[in-house]
Formats: sequence, C-alpha cells, structure tokens
Amino acid sequence: MSAAPQTAFVPIAAMMFASGIGIPIFAAFNSALGKQLGSPVSATMVTFGVGFGIALAIVAVMGFPARSAFTFEQPWIWFGAVFMLFYATAVAFAAPKIGLGNAIFFVLLGQIVAAAAIDHFGWLGAIPSPITTKRAAGLAVMALGLYLARKPA
Repeated sequence: MSAAPQTAFVPIAAMMFASGIGIPIFAAFNSALGKQLGSPVSATMVTFGVGFGIALAIVAVMGFPARSAFTFEQPWIWFGAVFMLFYATAVAFAAPKIGLGNAIFFVLLGQIVAAAAIDHFGWLGAIPSPITTKRAAGLAVMALGLYLARKPA
C-alpha cells in the first residue's frame, strides 16, 4: 500500500471508485454525442468546452494559481491534456464500432499495463512499487478477468 495515512485512504479510494464508474458513463455519453454530431472530434471539443467552463467557474471561486506556477520546467507534465484528448476522442470513435464494453475492456487493460510499468520503474514521479511474482500473478488474474468478462458466451 502507499504511504498515505489509512484515514485518508478510504475516502480517496471511494473517489477513485466513483471515477471508475464515471469512465464508461463518460464513454457512453461522448460516444452518443459523437454519433449525434457525426464527429468524435466534435464531441470531444464540446466535452472539453463544457469541462473548461465548469473548471473555470470552480477555479474562479477557489482562486487561480499564481502566474509563477505556470512554468515549463517539467514540460512533459503538460502532455496529460494530450492523453485525455486522445482518450476522449478514441472512445467516441471506437465505442459505436466495437461496443462500449469492448472499448472499455481495452482501456482497462491498457491502464493495468501502464500503471504496473509506471509504478515498477517509478516513472513520472510515481512511488516505486516493483512488480514481484505475486503482483505479476495479480495483474495476470485481473487481465484474465477482464477477458472473461468480455468474452462472448
């Protein structure tokens, strides 16, 4: 487990569980919007526009970061937006073609592989957590579970 105090773990885990619930819901909404607009990129533009407006309102109430915080000392951290843009557009494109469940299956599989590699090597500022035999077996069981959950009868 991480170095986070146990009292903080449960509400954070609940928040992340809710985020996980939101991913396929977002995918379904963005996919439907892409079909309605005839363009997954347009759907993503609308999604990001609405999100930008809401985030701007929240930051306006909570306070804007200091101008000095906007530096490029670590330019790679700004690419999170590019990955989110790719995800939103890809799921809006893929879900109507291969089904929402299949699209999310591959998203989850990619998340498991990427998270394990990032943690193992401590990339991108992650707390290093080496892949042991036990963790590798757990990851394999998770991947197998995802496959079995999506495999046609």
